[in-house]
Amino acid sequence: MKFIYMKILAIETSCDDTAVAILDSSEQGHKILANIVSSQIKIHAPFGGVVPNLAAREHLKNLPVVLKQAFFESKLKEKDIDLMAVTIGPGLIPSLLVGTNFAKALAYAWQKPIIGINHMEAHMYANWLKNPNIQFPALCLIVSGGHTQLILMKNHGDYQLLGETRDDAAGEAFDKVAKLLGLCYPGGPIISKIAQAGDSDKFNLPRPMINSKDYEFSFSGLKTAVLYEVKKQKRLNKKYIADMAASFQQAVADVLIFKTLKAAKEYKVKSLLLSGGVAANPLLRQNLSLKARELKNTKLYIPDFAFCTDNAAMIGAAAYYQRNRKDNHWSQIQANANLRLVD
Repeated sequence: MKFIYMKILAIETSCDDTAVAILDSSEQGHKILANIVSSQIKIHAPFGGVVPNLAAREHLKNLPVVLKQAFFESKLKEKDIDLMAVTIGPGLIPSLLVGTNFAKALAYAWQKPIIGINHMEAHMYANWLKNPNIQFPALCLIVSGGHTQLILMKNHGDYQLLGETRDDAAGEAFDKVAKLLGLCYPGGPIISKIAQAGDSDKFNLPRPMINSKDYEFSFSGLKTAVLYEVKKQKRLNKKYIADMAASFQQAVADVLIFKTLKAAKEYKVKSLLLSGGVAANPLLRQNLSLKARELKNTKLYIPDFAFCTDNAAMIGAAAYYQRNRKDNHWSQIQANANLRLVD
């Protein structure tokens, strides 16, 4: 069998991480030659969330530096690149515009083909970075700051949306609950850390829509339940915060895992995938791994921690499986903050 090898330069600026990666890809796998991520967490933390225009300004400053570092680590030059890829959405439009315009300028100057990648699709393909032989049909649970979706992957590029959140995404709920508890931004990592010292059975929090007949999610009610509990307290001590963090985290994990396993059984998938920033949550990873043992003919895949949060390596992996697309000219690249993976 003749394999197609490509060196792919990928750029990701959908939110507040400036990322550039260079991959050497084929059907046999993806060798990551460079994967550089410049985080803006310290810049946005005082505001309790990402400030779009501030994020865009930082991307503008960081992109040339990160690109130079990626080429240095990969020991390649622009002439070695076969394909370019850039995130076109969904995300913050100021951030997306900086990234897409930067990538388009490079593609024009270097006369390279370039394709736009859906950020959510790339999260799914983070699983292919270390596992190129994932079998279809596959079910992917995408859990991030802005999205919570169950996607049935019938093949590369052939997707069906089974369900998504009707309000807050799981990651967004973590951020909001962290704020209620007086914790810093971003909420996911700090809640996970503090929850280790807490009792997850201390508070009887709701599991919204866990018994609904569909695969939709809702986390707004869970967040409100935490709010009502917190309002009962005159002062929050460390033990209370740890118990609430553990109880909240467990409630989110229970809903996500229950619906994911239910869908996996109904659609008889061969592969089960976890992706997105919340996929870095240790409790979710551990509990899903345990529960997935119920699926006799299904193999579970979870990306390394570094590939759960935003990165450009996953953009490059997604691009490899879309390498034959005809809309690969720089003039066809357009940012879309509300881009959907499946309508």
